[in-house]
Amino acid sequence: MSCPWPVLAVASCLILAASSAHPEVTLSGIFTDHMVLQRGMPVPIFGDAAPGEQVTVTIGDQTQTATVDDDGRWKVTFPALEIEAPFTVTVAGANEITLSDVLLGDVWVCSGQSNMGMTVAGVENAAEEIAAADFPQIRLYNLPRHTAQEPLQEVGGAWAPCGPATVRGFSAAAYFFGRDLHQQLGVPIGLINTSWGGTPAEAWTSVAALEADPTFEPLFATWETRLEAYPAALEKYNTETLPAWQAAVEAAKAAGETPPRRPNPPLGPESQHRPGNLFNAMINPIVGLAIKGAIWYQGESNAGRAWEYRTLLPTMIGDWRERWGQGDFPFGVVQLANFLAVADQPAEHAWAELREAQLLTAQTAPECGLAVIIDAGMADNIHPKNKQVVGHRLALWALGAVYGQATEYSGPIYRAMEIEGSALRLHFDHVGGGLTTMPTENAPDPSTLVGFQICGEDRQWVWADARIDGETVVVSAAVVPAPIAVRYGWAANPVCNLYNAEGLPASPFRTDDFPGVTQQ
Repeated sequence: MSCPWPVLAVASCLILAASSAHPEVTLSGIFTDHMVLQRGMPVPIFGDAAPGEQVTVTIGDQTQTATVDDDGRWKVTFPALEIEAPFTVTVAGANEITLSDVLLGDVWVCSGQSNMGMTVAGVENAAEEIAAADFPQIRLYNLPRHTAQEPLQEVGGAWAPCGPATVRGFSAAAYFFGRDLHQQLGVPIGLINTSWGGTPAEAWTSVAALEADPTFEPLFATWETRLEAYPAALEKYNTETLPAWQAAVEAAKAAGETPPRRPNPPLGPESQHRPGNLFNAMINPIVGLAIKGAIWYQGESNAGRAWEYRTLLPTMIGDWRERWGQGDFPFGVVQLANFLAVADQPAEHAWAELREAQLLTAQTAPECGLAVIIDAGMADNIHPKNKQVVGHRLALWALGAVYGQATEYSGPIYRAMEIEGSALRLHFDHVGGGLTTMPTENAPDPSTLVGFQICGEDRQWVWADARIDGETVVVSAAVVPAPIAVRYGWAANPVCNLYNAEGLPASPFRTDDFPGVTQQ
């Protein structure tokens, strides 16, 4: 076989080559010792072997047999399992494989960019959290980071019981989510971390799904231009940029100064930013594994194209669901946290539009939820360290919306608006025990409800006075006698403090549909 891009595609080529011929039976790399198999639904087990070979899989007293197809792939599917754990899974053909210490529980795919990838070692109170992470029935799988231009079948990695040694390098958001579920449900939880910092959502979506929607034609046009320029850009990087950087590093060391960071190479065919490349290498290999659902923490890299994200995120979710073949499995989205400097005056901002795209997806995509963390960010750090609250709010959504527990799992969500003379009355869902205010870092005084803007026909936004009236909020401003629209929390780092009595923050929103800074 041959690979078209020799510079960065070595790993992908090796994986493809390895999957093309299997004289012995192998299991897909997502099946290892210590894993969790999904409870309450059919359980597929799959792998590779020589075409035509018979493969038999045994779990407890159940056996399933499959014939390897012409591509060297095999799959068996067990009906929903009822078996005492831990148990073994035996795969037999020309050789025999036994998986030990397997549990039955709920499996969640945890994906996104750096805020999903951020490890427990980097969070608030990391030492205490790591020391206390003794949960042998939570199982962790770190999927290695690599890219591919074609969908891969194989993946490398291994399941491990959760403990101080294994949790420190695992996704913090995923771990705190899984910990809450395990403690509340009392069942084993399997967490698959497949994330990569700085990556856009289109990289996690299949090329076929993107090509099916004209919305994404500019993405492919941009990449076509980029790839045409790549050979020359790479040559310049190697012969000019890197030597200049190395010289700057030596000069900085000689002067006792901090050396400059290594410059990024040009984006090429194997880039983790290219449409489809992460889907091919880090999602496709686990497609077909029975799962409970997925959680997603990403958006920072798409904020400059927030209007497009309104379509892109639902496309990605639908793409995953169609390929998994499990229907509309639950999908939890983490809304972007507050970040950057606090604005003195109302203004447009791409991060506000991206949060809106996430909110709209949660409201329109089936079985989709939103974890609002507008109060958990850091002005000077795009990677806020309070990942405990991220996991907790994701778990609340799952417990309430997925597992059916009687709990309020969302903060207030805007539903409707009424014009009452010079004021606007706003109605909300998820008011829980009632609307209230709470102190936040940006708004430490809870005696006044803040975060609202208002405008009239001139579309000139001003800060508004707001008050809670039962399960509604009434908004007005003396300088806007005939208001037509309201925005709440509409900034990169808004000053806002609307909550429900359960302590969950309202999602930022707007009642208008005026073109924003990223709308094409």
